Formats: sequence, structure tokens, C-alpha cells
Amino acid sequence: MTRSPSTSTRERIIDESLRLFAQRGYSATSVAEIEAASGLSPGAGGLYRHFKSKYEVLAAAINEHANRTKAQVAESLAELGGMESAELELRLSHVCRAGLAKVREESELTRVFFRDLSQFPELVTVVREGLLQPMFDAITTWFTAQPEYADAKVDWPAIAAVLGGAVVHYRLFQETVGETPGHAEKEQFVAAWVRLAVGLLPSPAPVS
Repeated sequence: MTRSPSTSTRERIIDESLRLFAQRGYSATSVAEIEAASGLSPGAGGLYRHFKSKYEVLAAAINEHANRTKAQVAESLAELGGMESAELELRLSHVCRAGLAKVREESELTRVFFRDLSQFPELVTVVREGLLQPMFDAITTWFTAQPEYADAKVDWPAIAAVLGGAVVHYRLFQETVGETPGHAEKEQFVAAWVRLAVGLLPSPAPVS
């Protein structure tokens, strides 16, 4: 995340530490390196004026991302809630694009998650409950609020798991493999995602 010029030292430490952890790994990143990247004198102990340990910096970064996600989800739902008059396909494409943008925004945290967080189960819980689950819950909330789906007899949490999982997988595949799954470009993916979501609509009653 890009900070403003008035970013505090604590915020710079959080940002730079996550960037370094994503690039090099948690264990391979020293406190001195974090200090240098944050504009502090490396090895002079400036980090310890704000955090007790390197672990505390990692935990602060993950908790900050979780807190920010909650605010972003609320903002996105409010923004999407103002689009009632738009065509359903356009509303759906906005939902899909918002999800893709969010997963992309968390690319550094994602790399840290897969490389390092298995040793910190308490932080895995924060990621699960503070970042991932709110995204899936938001999809459920959005679909159940749309009048077109009012009569759709589906398991919305499961649908959110499938559609939300597709969004997460698309970005993670791109991050880890270096290309998109099935070589599908972003616009192709969004169009297919929308088509699948439209297919959840109740079928018209047969004409007698």
C-alpha cells in the first residue's frame, strides 16, 4: 500500500517489513534490513522504539491488513449498493473486479502467508478470519440483497465459496505460476464469472 508523505515511522516499518518478508522470507530478513529500508540507521535499534520484536512487526502488518479489509468490504458493499439501477451484468462485473483488485492488493501478504505463516498459526487465524472470510461473507451479502436472486433456491455461502474461490484462485495462480489460469485474460475471466453468476437466476416458468 502506498502511504502519504506524512507516513509515520511505525507505518514505514510495517510497510517495508512486509515487502522484505514477501521478497526474502521472514527468517532471512534481519531487523537491521528493515530499519535501513524504513529510513532508520541499520542496527541502531530504531525498530525497537516501536516494536518489541520482528515477530511483533509481522503481527502488526497482518492485523493492519485485516482491519483495513473490514473497512474496505463495508465501503465496497456501500458503493455496490448504490448501483441498483444498473444492469445485473454490470453489477456483477463490479463485484468480480473488486474481488480481483483486493486479492492483487494483498499480493505481498499472500507470499508471506504461503512461505512463512505455517509457523505462526495464530496469524493464520487472523488472515482467515480478518481477510479471507470477510470477502466470502461480502459476496453472500451482496447476492442476497439483489432482487433478481430473491427467488433463487441456492446455498449462498457455498455459492460464495465457489465464485469467491475462483477470484482468489485466478490471482494466486497468476502470482505463483506467472501466467493466468487457462491463459484466460482478465476480461475473459470477468465475462465468464458474470455468465456463471447469471446462470444462478431462477429459470422462467414454462409456458403452458
